[in-house]
Amino acid sequence: MINIKNVTKAYGPLTVLHDISLTIPEGEIMAIVGPSGAGKTTLLQIIGSLDRPDNGSVFFDNTDIFRLKDKDLSRFRNLNIGFVFQFHQLLPEFSALENVAMPALIAGKKKKEAFEESEKLLAMLGLSDRMNHKPAQLSGGEKQRTAIARALVNKPRIILADEPTGSLDSHNRDEIRGIIASLRDSLRQTFVIVTHDPHMASIADRTVSMEDGRITGEVLAEVKNFV
Repeated sequence: MINIKNVTKAYGPLTVLHDISLTIPEGEIMAIVGPSGAGKTTLLQIIGSLDRPDNGSVFFDNTDIFRLKDKDLSRFRNLNIGFVFQFHQLLPEFSALENVAMPALIAGKKKKEAFEESEKLLAMLGLSDRMNHKPAQLSGGEKQRTAIARALVNKPRIILADEPTGSLDSHNRDEIRGIIASLRDSLRQTFVIVTHDPHMASIADRTVSMEDGRITGEVLAEVKNFV
């Protein structure tokens, strides 16, 4: 589904990605692991079109996304890519329901449709009784489940998650890990997850190791059957 070809990225004299090539299959969980400073988050941001490479290409199917004009790239990102961050990035003045609906409203969906889809997702993630609460009224696990619902609302081709369990306790970490695995199994949702958490990496179908801006290994887990 996604092909990354010969991507390099530098910030001033510091090269953080060296000629990265990687294929991301549809319907898989891919974990990217490695020490701090390995270039994992930079690679994730480039896959998500939040940053541009200095050289190289990122193809979604046959679309070279960095050849799109800025407006077209923003629309492509909103419709095709969902994001989950370590600290959820929910807007504090809006309810969980409003936060989840936001990307759908930005995409131009009718308000009724956007909110109905958001309600379904929050219910699916066990937040039916919390959807009208603002982020300050939610636990850490509830905030991250809300962030996952927001990432799913436009039915994206891929969800990119940067340390999604990094700020959670062990109970909530296990809960989020289970949710991601179930979404892969039930929806064939594609995930790329940057993580230091070996428990999170353990659910991946494919684990890519990075160090010093280079891919140093790739391990394919046992093949899973999708229902």
